[in-house]
Amino acid sequence: MPAHAPAPDPSPAAPRPLRVALLGCGVVGTQVARVLLEHPDDLAARAGAPLELVGIAVRDTTTPRDGVPPELLTDDAASLVTRADLVVEVMGGIEPARTLILSAIEHGASVVTANKALLAEQGPVLFEAADAAGVDLSFEAAVAGAIPIVRPVRESLAGDHVTRVLGIVNGTTNYVLDEMATQGLGLDKAVQQAQELGYAEADPTADVDGFDAAAKAAILASLAFHTRVSIDQVAREGIRSITTDDVEWARRSGYVLKLLAIAERTAEGVAARVHPALVPTDHPLAAVRGAFNAVFVEAEAAGPLMFYGQGAGGRPTSSAVLGDLVSAARDRLVGGKGPRESAYASLPVLAADAAVTRYQVRLEVADRTGVLAQVAGVLADHGVSIDTVRQSEALTASFEAEPASEPAAEAEPEETEPLARLVITTHAAREASLAATVAALDGLDPVRQITSVLRVEGV
Repeated sequence: MPAHAPAPDPSPAAPRPLRVALLGCGVVGTQVARVLLEHPDDLAARAGAPLELVGIAVRDTTTPRDGVPPELLTDDAASLVTRADLVVEVMGGIEPARTLILSAIEHGASVVTANKALLAEQGPVLFEAADAAGVDLSFEAAVAGAIPIVRPVRESLAGDHVTRVLGIVNGTTNYVLDEMATQGLGLDKAVQQAQELGYAEADPTADVDGFDAAAKAAILASLAFHTRVSIDQVAREGIRSITTDDVEWARRSGYVLKLLAIAERTAEGVAARVHPALVPTDHPLAAVRGAFNAVFVEAEAAGPLMFYGQGAGGRPTSSAVLGDLVSAARDRLVGGKGPRESAYASLPVLAADAAVTRYQVRLEVADRTGVLAQVAGVLADHGVSIDTVRQSEALTASFEAEPASEPAAEAEPEETEPLARLVITTHAAREASLAATVAALDGLDPVRQITSVLRVEGV
């Protein structure tokens, strides 16, 4: 080495800490804070620089948080996001989360969020702001808790063509339906049990009526098909109308009832929907028990793939949040960017009645000769093909006799008629055709009641 050459510095200066602001300190936020405070060396080694938690925005700074130093708590979220390099948003809701995230991005911070409702409603606004500012907007925890699904769909399958995504993405409803199937509980009792175990909120509307799953379906559809899909474009039906009879008939027919989020690409465009569905017992999704989640992806080259794991809870969700945080920190240190929003395809988003699937229709009909032929004729008239028909044991129903024109001296004796139950499974048909068929069946003379109409998926 020439005498005038400077000796290499054996201990280069350590990178400055990256300042982390946390918005929200509920179940997930508390766990994120604990990991940041308890494992700083591990996270620094993985990220490439120390991650310094500089503040936690909460509504009430006087409420103690287990394992969280009170001096980190602040009710001034607006100021906190302006002095951070990385912002983690786990507060939920649309506002003030939207305003705070946009402010963080404007001030040059990368953002990690678990807020599926915000992304499903305001995603394009947030993605465009992040792109313009050259920062990351990461959201692995927004879809299925600890399950890595955003990265595989967005990055690992970037060279493939995803054709369909089926997901059990709401642990509360999966737990409820599982308890109904295995323990014979009614819906209300199963929901109450889920609340007692902490799986469901005091107000379970977002879960039971499918809003939570619909937000996740919008995100999955947008990722899989490179097309912006909002929550308003997702056809939604929850499990509130599911009965123990539905669950029992599913079992008798070789199915399990699940609330599915479905996104698929057809020759006409993209369709996204959430509804209860009958899943064959030999399908991988049928074996997903309790409050677990699973996402089943079908791609042209890769074929079927399934991602399974815990979809909710502080520890599982914090795992995904912290994974995004470490990735965003690495990008910031090297001056790079994570994957951007991909909406180049801009495919048409189809209306709900354009969906194509199979159905199971349960009817109570008069037990007469020729009734089955009448029912089959109605289906044929609407272009709905029958796969199987099952008729259960006859039952007897009472009905009032037509009133006489003259007042009767004595009440007419009650008449009865024998009834039969029909369980019809169709081949694939459009939602619009099925709706028209059900309406026509409801007006058919021998049909006494349409007990249930359920979709069949995964066949």
